[in-house]
This record gives sequence, C-alpha cells and structure tokens, in this order.
Amino acid sequence: MRPGYRNPQKRSVLLKFPGLVIGALAFGAAGGWTASDMLASWSASGGSGQSCRIKGNISINTGERIFHVPGQRRYAETKISPQYGERWFCSKFEAWAAGWRKSKS
Repeated sequence: MRPGYRNPQKRSVLLKFPGLVIGALAFGAAGGWTASDMLASWSASGGSGQSCRIKGNISINTGERIFHVPGQRRYAETKISPQYGERWFCSKFEAWAAGWRKSKS
C-alpha cells in the first residue's frame, strides 16, 4: 500500500456500528453503567484485592442511588442485585464520585 492511502478494509467502529455508540451514550445518560461503575465492578470482583463492603442500592420508589455502609441500621437487610444496576463500592469517596448518596439511616 502506498503511503498516505488508507486501507479500505479497516473502518472505525464508529462508522461500522453507529447505533452501538449512540446506544452506549444513551444508556450512560439514562443512569446506566459508567466507566466508574465498570472499574468498581472490576475492583469488587477481586481486581484490586480490596474488600468492597459498601452496598450501592437503587430505591424502588424513587430510582435514587443510595449507598449503605457497615453499621448502618438497614445495612444487613439491604440486598444487592447487579442485574438492576446495584453494586458494591470499596470506599465512600468512590460511591460519591459515581453519583450515589449516603443513606440517611
């Protein structure tokens, strides 16, 4: 191939699958998984070796993202369902950075 010419076989993913990119952006804008969520998920699965004990829960009534720390009144009964976007955090700062608020109780 001559210098200055592009290989027509290699196309950007953006050009091949524009719907995928648009869908991913819409999912993130609608409160879906963010880069922070993916990193935290990797950390919670043992990627960093830390114990992630902060529960990120989504309110059924309001859709609000709330995190619970060990020792809080509702901590023991709070269940995490990843299929609904709920997740574990390794620190309060990580939860706040991801846009979650601390439980009031």
